[in-house]
Amino acid sequence: MKVLETVLAGVKIIEPQVFGDSRGFFKETFSAERYRQEAGIDLPFVQDNHSRSTQGVLRGLHFQQQRPQGKLVSVTRGAVYDVAVDINPNSPTCGQYVGVELSDDNHRQLWIPPGYAHGFCVLSDVVDFVYKCTDYYHPEDEGGLAWNCPDVAIPWPIQQPRLSEKDQVYPDLKGLLGTKMS
Repeated sequence: MKVLETVLAGVKIIEPQVFGDSRGFFKETFSAERYRQEAGIDLPFVQDNHSRSTQGVLRGLHFQQQRPQGKLVSVTRGAVYDVAVDINPNSPTCGQYVGVELSDDNHRQLWIPPGYAHGFCVLSDVVDFVYKCTDYYHPEDEGGLAWNCPDVAIPWPIQQPRLSEKDQVYPDLKGLLGTKMS
């Protein structure tokens, strides 16, 4: 396993070892001891999620306000551009993001510690996106950051994303920090 540090504290790109031959491949997608020792991920996972989306869908940027979730995310089919945004007003990297392509070809995972906003856009015809979470999802606790916030300026690789109703109305970073994060 190869672990790549990013500009955001604790956010890591993980490249699992893949064993392949003419029959296909095998990879270990999670082992508590290995991920603790090699990637520093020492939080228990309590919920696994699987979503399927089609090309042009953008989901995010989401976070839990009072019960933040750490997420270990990956793709089992297709490709996404995956993003973590620092929304902590006390952080020196507040407003910065990490973006990485995750696909069934590159086998990469992204570790997003609790407290970051997270989202992705679908690059392939269909994507199966899986993620392990360190806390349970609570719909009443969900918050969001505008996907197109000019202060963050994520260069999404799609021009006209398909968004949910809630993802269309989330505030920009200034609005978020002025209301929910102060």
